[in-house]
Amino acid sequence: MREPRPHRPPARRFATIAGVNTIVVKVGSSTVADDHLRLRRRLLAGLATDVAGLVHAGRRVVLVSSGAIACGQHVLGVSERPRQVPALQAASAVGQGRLFAHYERLFADHELIAAQVLLTSEDFARRSSYVNARNTLRRLLSWRVVPVVNENDTTATDEIRFGDNDVLAAQVAIMLRAELLVLLTDQDGLYTSDPRRDAGARLVARVESAAELAALEVGEVSRRGAGGMRGKVAAGLMAAAADVRTVIANGALPGVIARVAAGEAVGTMVAPRPARASAFKLWLRYAKPVRGTLEVDAGAVRALASGGSSLLPVGVTAVHGGFVAGDAVTIVDAAGVEVARGLSTMSARDLRRVHGLRSDELHALNPQLDDEVVHRDCLVLVAEEAE
Repeated sequence: MREPRPHRPPARRFATIAGVNTIVVKVGSSTVADDHLRLRRRLLAGLATDVAGLVHAGRRVVLVSSGAIACGQHVLGVSERPRQVPALQAASAVGQGRLFAHYERLFADHELIAAQVLLTSEDFARRSSYVNARNTLRRLLSWRVVPVVNENDTTATDEIRFGDNDVLAAQVAIMLRAELLVLLTDQDGLYTSDPRRDAGARLVARVESAAELAALEVGEVSRRGAGGMRGKVAAGLMAAAADVRTVIANGALPGVIARVAAGEAVGTMVAPRPARASAFKLWLRYAKPVRGTLEVDAGAVRALASGGSSLLPVGVTAVHGGFVAGDAVTIVDAAGVEVARGLSTMSARDLRRVHGLRSDELHALNPQLDDEVVHRDCLVLVAEEAE
């Protein structure tokens, strides 16, 4: 079957934005819908115009959009965001199709095709699904299609209760090795303290370090969304560690996406740090859910930090959580400080039987188990991010 020929409208109407290839734009619920849960049609039309201008200029843009639950609430006449998972899922099921249909019409006005892509944390947790999702997004972008990404709220209960689309957007940006992540909200950016409570709060124009970003007081979650500014801080930390420039800005600012892409000082910019990690290790660090914790002794910490050692059973002093072989575990020192993260070759049950043993003792007890608890090739050091 022949692949469809991508539609190529004339690009001469738009100036090329230099220095940016792939851009991931996240639109929050407070930007998508107003206080009465109605779509902000004029605002969304302006954002679509910005995205279209970038695509016609040769950029690749992924739109991560919240708002399905709010849209469903409006259709169903439910004013308060539901708290029970089935109600959230039902509202999302009603709203998701309507929300995407609106985006589809907006981009069609600019002679662009939109594609709906629904993801869950499990799509990032399984390496095969991760690669498939990445390949699909890359192909859509190569066809000059605008992927409209959202969490699959109708089936993914954990994402509704604990996740938010800021983190999803950061994961997509890392997956695609994007140059720019734009997080649009109803505030001008990050402040030194919560501006709703502190009249002296100052907008932070630029954040250079993870410690500086983590220290900001960012207030509570949004009324219509799941993450609020805390989710944006988490997303900024993730993206910066993977060398993705992140800008947090007000979605109501005219031309905000185009201005950020052009390098204009808008909102809060989180400076990226050069990433030396492979795509696999970025996935392991940021997308693979952790199922357990391994406490290790000082000798194991030194061996891991040296840059070439695997984690052996003899260095493990305690095992926490329930996990199976292949699950991600976090590795902490005696003080509980995270040292590394990796894929365990053993289940928690097996490791509790053999932790603290030398290799010869392990083989005498169970010759079927691997010598390493976490192999070096399946391990990423947390310290690598801070360097």
